[in-house]
Amino acid sequence: MLPLVSLTLFLPLVGAVLILCLPKPTARTVHSIAIVSAALTLVGALAMWLQGVSGDGFSQVEELVWMPAIGAAYRVGVDGISLPLVLLSAVLFLVSLIYASSLRDRPRAYVALILLLETAAIGTFTALDGILFYVFFEVSLVSMYFMIAGWGHEDRQRAALMFFIYTLLGSLPLLLAILGLYLGSPDPTFDMRAWIANPPLEGAAAMWALIAMLITFAVKIPAIPLHTWLPAAHVQAPTVGSVILAGIMLKFGTYGLVRFALQMTPDALRDAGIVVLFFGVVSAIYGAFAALAQTDLKRLVAYTSINHMGYVIVGVAVAALTLDPSVRAVALDGAVLQMFSHGLVTGALFLLVGMIQERAHTREMNEFGGLLKTVPLLGWFFVLAAFASLGLPGLAHFPAEFQIFLATLGTTPVAVVVILGIAIIAGTFLKALREIFLGEPRDRWNRMPDLSPREILAVAPLLALTVATGVAPSWVLDVIHRTTSALVL
Repeated sequence: MLPLVSLTLFLPLVGAVLILCLPKPTARTVHSIAIVSAALTLVGALAMWLQGVSGDGFSQVEELVWMPAIGAAYRVGVDGISLPLVLLSAVLFLVSLIYASSLRDRPRAYVALILLLETAAIGTFTALDGILFYVFFEVSLVSMYFMIAGWGHEDRQRAALMFFIYTLLGSLPLLLAILGLYLGSPDPTFDMRAWIANPPLEGAAAMWALIAMLITFAVKIPAIPLHTWLPAAHVQAPTVGSVILAGIMLKFGTYGLVRFALQMTPDALRDAGIVVLFFGVVSAIYGAFAALAQTDLKRLVAYTSINHMGYVIVGVAVAALTLDPSVRAVALDGAVLQMFSHGLVTGALFLLVGMIQERAHTREMNEFGGLLKTVPLLGWFFVLAAFASLGLPGLAHFPAEFQIFLATLGTTPVAVVVILGIAIIAGTFLKALREIFLGEPRDRWNRMPDLSPREILAVAPLLALTVATGVAPSWVLDVIHRTTSALVL
């Protein structure tokens, strides 16, 4: 049997190495190799999807001796929580490389960083060894730092440094937690499957490990009050950097919240569940209000990510608090589907914002007006993505958020407060659509070109998947539910 997980994991890295080894390749050659590498990675992810997951533990597991003296090994595999995120990564990186194929400023280094980041992302979601997880987790940080610093906008150096410092320091508590799990194991090992099957820490030790994990993942998600690096990083990052950062890298935090905090310290998370729930609610409401206050379109979309990730935190907290397995499954189904749908929707939004900025050289919403008449295709694509982000039924966010709110309402009345975030986000996007796309176009935008074939090819798949997931979410939920329904805490 082919090692599908490893092939999918390392295909982007092979593409990056090939690009860097070629003597003076043309920009077209560089982009062609990158797109082919990402397309083959997507084929691998689809093959993994078709092979599926079992309801008991991890599937498609591959293992190779690495550091036997300390119980560390190359261990990778997937379950219903990680497999949708692997597929999401493969899709988003491919469309990002298609969009970036017009770049002529140092394209070799740029696409090599993107491909390295793809390997790091897939590695983070498939790693079943604590040390291996941490390695992939950190490699993504370095790649994104250089993307922002090298190809970002006017204040890119400051934004890249803030991103690097926050996320580097934020990841150190996770390393301490991983070491604690290792030392607490009866037979010391870094095998994450063993930590999940028999959580090695109890009492105060488990609570300290949980606190360390929550600090790391709160920075990565990001959750209030550790969110201040995000708006600057998004605004200054190149368009592809924003797509990957929001669509994939924020999920490192929410995925870690499920994989580590919920599965490896379940009792401690149950004890701290109300606190985690509180920060989830605050993040959701704050993100919505902060988005409403923005005049810069890219900052607006960045703050909506804090809002949507807040819902995921709420879902995970409810899963930890409830004693009803059926409610837990609904909460986790919604949380994981929200990660998947947020990557599609916010990825599309950041691509469209980048397309607007390329044409207008501004992101200030009050400088636009009437773009639906001058660039109708771009306008209607943005309308669709905005409606998806505000949770319109029939689009990807609705089934995810509905399940989170349903599970929350069955556990605590706080769901009524969380729903307020949806109303605020709806007002935010309706205001943005009115300012940018409605009314009469200004003279300066009359000759703005509509979407090119390259741009359509980049954003259309995300919108198609957004509709497909909203109309028939079972194609993703069936995979997720095989794991969440069997989860025992």
